[in-house]
Amino acid sequence: MFRGKKYQDSVKAIDTSKLYDPSEALELVVSTAKAKFDETIELHLRLGVDSRQADQQVRGSVVLPNGTGKTKRVLVFAKGDKAAEAEAAGADFVGAEDMVAKIQGENWFDFDIVVATPDMMGVVGRIGKVLGPKGLMPNPKSGTVTMDVKKAISEIKAGKIEYRLDKTNIIHCPIGKASFGKEKLEENFNAIYDAVLKAKPAAAKGQYIKSAVVTSTMGPGIKINAAKV
Repeated sequence: MFRGKKYQDSVKAIDTSKLYDPSEALELVVSTAKAKFDETIELHLRLGVDSRQADQQVRGSVVLPNGTGKTKRVLVFAKGDKAAEAEAAGADFVGAEDMVAKIQGENWFDFDIVVATPDMMGVVGRIGKVLGPKGLMPNPKSGTVTMDVKKAISEIKAGKIEYRLDKTNIIHCPIGKASFGKEKLEENFNAIYDAVLKAKPAAAKGQYIKSAVVTSTMGPGIKINAAKV
């Protein structure tokens, strides 16, 4: 695979055989983010669990202290007072059956996250097959199925992210932008790392966090010494 000059220069700054302390790794990932746009910094955690087993799932949400650097567009399924509450709280889109029709009829997906009151899950379920594969289906575990829509929206707007295990037992999470600098990224890193540690399933045996890597959108991965976190 051909790599650009900036990428090759970034690789030279990294010792690929070394496991870096988190602080050092985040300083490096910021310095190697050389694209013309503000690159997203991502954390990838490989866990010692089996995602095929129901009792070894790892999923949850956490509010990053410094946000993600991106304002998420929130769609809320609610009616009556809860719909009014959602609008007042800053939801970008609020509706019920009309939103289902818009998604089905127009293939409309101009939103990043979906919140629903419990009584609306029957309506949302009609489009579960299109929301699910995109990771947009509301879920009580991530706090997106709730009667407290005001709290859900304010947390999302403040920088709440969901994390979940993929089929290869890896969690992929954005922890901010390169422009945040090392200190803010480290605070966000610690928040997500702690949340994943606390979410360890009782059925998980052996080493829980197998590897941790941080990377920028266009840059190389930097391995972190999980034992030093």
